[in-house]
Amino acid sequence: MRRFGRWLGLGPALALAALLLCGPEAAGAERYFTLATTAATDNSGIFGHLLPRFTGRTGVTVRLLAVGSGKALRLARNGDADLLLLNDADAERRLVADGHGLERVEVMYNDFVIVGPEADPAAIRLAETAREAFARIAALQARFAAAGDGGGAHARELAIWAAAEVDPQAASGGWYRDSGLASGTALHAANDLGAYSLTDRASWIAFANRSALRLLFDRDPALFNQYGLVLVSPQRHPHVRSLEAQTFLVWLTSEEGQATIAEFRLEGQQVFFPNARPPEE
Repeated sequence: MRRFGRWLGLGPALALAALLLCGPEAAGAERYFTLATTAATDNSGIFGHLLPRFTGRTGVTVRLLAVGSGKALRLARNGDADLLLLNDADAERRLVADGHGLERVEVMYNDFVIVGPEADPAAIRLAETAREAFARIAALQARFAAAGDGGGAHARELAIWAAAEVDPQAASGGWYRDSGLASGTALHAANDLGAYSLTDRASWIAFANRSALRLLFDRDPALFNQYGLVLVSPQRHPHVRSLEAQTFLVWLTSEEGQATIAEFRLEGQQVFFPNARPPEE
C-alpha cells in the first residue's frame, strides 16, 4: 500500500480512502479507465463477475479491451490502455523495464492443461511431465494446434517445446499448426483436426465446442499460470487515467477483491485462485 500512496502522492490510509470512496459524484464527472487483457481471460466470464462488484463499490467503470497479449502490450507501449491484466510475466517485466509500466503486481493464478483427442495417440496420459508429453507428441508427429498469438499460453507452449528439445517451427504446416490467433481459435482448430493443444484451465472449461477433445494432462508445476497487473506509466504517457486504474488495482488486490476472485466458478469449479502480494517497499 505504501507504493500506491507514493504513486498518488498520499499516505497509505489516505490513498486507499481516495481510491475507494471518490465516486463519480465527488469527482464531478464519469470516472472510468481502460483495461487491456487477453481474450481468453475475458472468455472465461470472470469480468462479468468482477466488474459490476467493483463499479458498485467505487463508482469507477471499466472499458475492457480483450485482445491477444501481444496486442495488449502494444496498446500499453502506445499509451492506449491504462492498466494490463495478463499472464506473460517476462513480457510484462520487459514493459516495466522499458519504462512503459510502473510495476507488475501478482493478483491470481490458475494452470495450463494439455488437451487432445480422446484416443490419445501419443499416449500423453502416461507422461510424467509436460516436457515428456510434448516429446511424445513430436515423436509421433501427432497434430498440434498452437495459438501463435504471442500470448501467455503461446509463450508457455514454446518454453515447453524448448525444454523437450523440439523445434515446432520446423514442422509448421505439417503436424504443427500455428493459427497465429488467440487460444480459443486454437481450441476450435484442435477440435476440428483431432489435435493436441495447450490452453489454460478456465478457457478449457468455458470452451463449448469440445466434442472431440478431452483434458489429457495437467500434472506438472511447469503448467503454473500466474496473472499480473501492470499500471501504464503516467510519466511516459501523461494522458492515461492513472487514478482510476489504480483504484481497480488496489481493490482487486484487497481482501474484498481477492475474495471476489475466489467466488467465481465455471461449471461449479473454482478456476482462478487469488494470490496477490504487496508491492515491493
